Amino acid sequence: KKAYKVAYYIAPQVWAWKTNRVQKLKLYVDRLLCILPFEVDFFARHGLSVDYVGHPLLDAVKKLEKESAARDDESPIALIPGSRKQEIKKMLPTMLKTAKKFKYEKFVVTAAPAIEAAFYQSFDLPKNVALEVGKTHKIMRKAKAALVTSGTATLETALFNTPEVVCYKANALSVAIARRLIKVKYISLVNLIMDKPVVTELIQQDFNADKCADELNLILKQGPRQLQMLSEYRQLKEKLGNAGASNRAASLIFELAQL
Repeated sequence: KKAYKVAYYIAPQVWAWKTNRVQKLKLYVDRLLCILPFEVDFFARHGLSVDYVGHPLLDAVKKLEKESAARDDESPIALIPGSRKQEIKKMLPTMLKTAKKFKYEKFVVTAAPAIEAAFYQSFDLPKNVALEVGKTHKIMRKAKAALVTSGTATLETALFNTPEVVCYKANALSVAIARRLIKVKYISLVNLIMDKPVVTELIQQDFNADKCADELNLILKQGPRQLQMLSEYRQLKEKLGNAGASNRAASLIFELAQL
């Protein structure tokens, strides 16, 4: 209303659902700054002035790459059940059942800092499963494989070159509604960015301990599946570009302010 220029940094995911919201963006936003490469074509087709600035996660990865995190046979398998209690209640029990199938492997549950440790311990962690609070990135980097709840963590795990299986489970009604509304082929950011199934997605009834164990066995070994995944991770990084997303966003916002 005051005729200020508007830059929107980190575009809303209207390409996934409620695409009609793009008209509001077109009405009010002078410059849209995206962090996912495929968003540029989508928003440009709708007539927005759009720039791809890179993904901020690349900065976090670059910072941690300086730290030593050599993987070996003793490295753990990460269990990343999400960051909300309802989500964790759906995801963690099946992840723990999977861990019980690997008696000679060590597992680590990445605990969200905002959730008390007692909540995780109420799930009766098996002997080969440890709990770590507030160390998600370090565990992702050290782990030799991971079971990851769908979300930003799937991309983080890939950027740390950790082979992963993407998991998701919700109540049946929510999933039925989502399948009617959501307009994308994949649920993980890795597959969405690459537009192909780089990582396996186990959703709803497919998310069970037997299938998780089967997929983990495929990516734990230095065989074709693991090598293919790591090769496609390199392509993913090339698509995302270099670190410095927020600096590039700041420059573009400053440029807009001068117009």
